[in-house]
Amino acid sequence: MPDRKYRQRGYQDDDRKAPRAPRAPGPRPRADQPEGPRAPNLMKWREVIRCARCAGELSSADVSNARCGKCGAELHACTQCAFFDPGARLQCLQPIAARIAVKDARNDCTLWKPRTTVERETQAAAPRSGRQAFDDLFK
Repeated sequence: MPDRKYRQRGYQDDDRKAPRAPRAPGPRPRADQPEGPRAPNLMKWREVIRCARCAGELSSADVSNARCGKCGAELHACTQCAFFDPGARLQCLQPIAARIAVKDARNDCTLWKPRTTVERETQAAAPRSGRQAFDDLFK
């Protein structure tokens, strides 16, 4: 250490060259885990068709009808189409010849496809009574 300006011990000291003691091996994987990636635990989901005006759920049979059962809106309209985009050219993602002026009126577009959304299936258990729900808070 005479070649150093300060006398503190540090990383350049000679004792670092001494052999290290062998380390114990790390934890081993559990034998019951299969090799390869684990399958993700995803939530259940379903595809739903909803009315563009009232957001009421429609079945695929209702889409063939002319109007929504709840609000009476036309179902074969641009606002209900999967290709409708207000920011796109002619407000449609598909190449169409002419702009359709009234977007919520029925039209005879051959490219029309109902807009579907993917929703999670979450079902909360309904309490038997208000008193039971209150008691469940303190369990």
